[in-house]
Amino acid sequence: MKRIKTIAVAAGVTAAVTSLSVGAWAATGGSHPASPKKEAAASPRKADAAAVAAGAPSTAARPKNSATGLVKSGQVLRPGKYVRSPNEKYGLLQQTDGNLVFYQGKKALWSSVTAGHPGASTAMQPDGNLVVYGKDKKALWQSDTARHPGAALAVQDDGNLVIYGKDKKALWSRHISLEKLQSGHILPVGRGVRSPNGTYSLQQQTDGNLVLYRGKTPLWSSKTTGSGVFSLMQTDGNFVVYRGTKPLWSTGSGGHAGATLAVQDDGNLVVYGKDKKPLWSSEK
Repeated sequence: MKRIKTIAVAAGVTAAVTSLSVGAWAATGGSHPASPKKEAAASPRKADAAAVAAGAPSTAARPKNSATGLVKSGQVLRPGKYVRSPNEKYGLLQQTDGNLVFYQGKKALWSSVTAGHPGASTAMQPDGNLVVYGKDKKALWQSDTARHPGAALAVQDDGNLVIYGKDKKALWSRHISLEKLQSGHILPVGRGVRSPNGTYSLQQQTDGNLVLYRGKTPLWSSKTTGSGVFSLMQTDGNFVVYRGTKPLWSTGSGGHAGATLAVQDDGNLVVYGKDKKPLWSSEK
């Protein structure tokens, strides 16, 4: 495949985008905000680093009737409530500031990046979608796992946060998103996007390379190297691999605000415009 020439990045991309933590109390979101029951998206939020509250409140209580380590189908986490892993080393807390945060002790490992919405709550919906709702009932973040009735969220002893379907298959985890990277969202080191059928995955590797895999077989890569490399689905429609603020590779699809990156069931990696027309493909 012919490599697309790197282009200059859009104005507004700052060093803050590369920062994946702010001290010991930061976490990044792994999915995107959207309507919980339809594909139509709500107002996009940029998945850059966001500070979370300085420690879980000591008064936080486990939700009533909640098994340790599990958020069951139909269950809601209200502000201040949390679920612990069975070994009690990890906890998922719905903070009063609106942020859903996964902790190891006092260290934040992941969050929905929804701080600034006091009173927000999180629902493990009967349709399988995990959704953070504001007080106005608008969806702030979702896992994109609808169409899997009866799915549940597990807070695991190994430090992972995983949504499992009724067939026990993993649908989402804090390390990997499902199907899409939305406009304005980052793919940091060690994170990935998986096709809905689970066959293909796009991985931002620690060696700086962005690689599309079928199982363990590489199919495509950005051929980039270096430490601290990450990818960004820019709001202008360009998907860019960065080292710091320096662009290393891009799809050259700028000028299409709101475009998204999709990892498809057929093994193709595609940037789609808001009109659903393909702007770039890994199979070109």
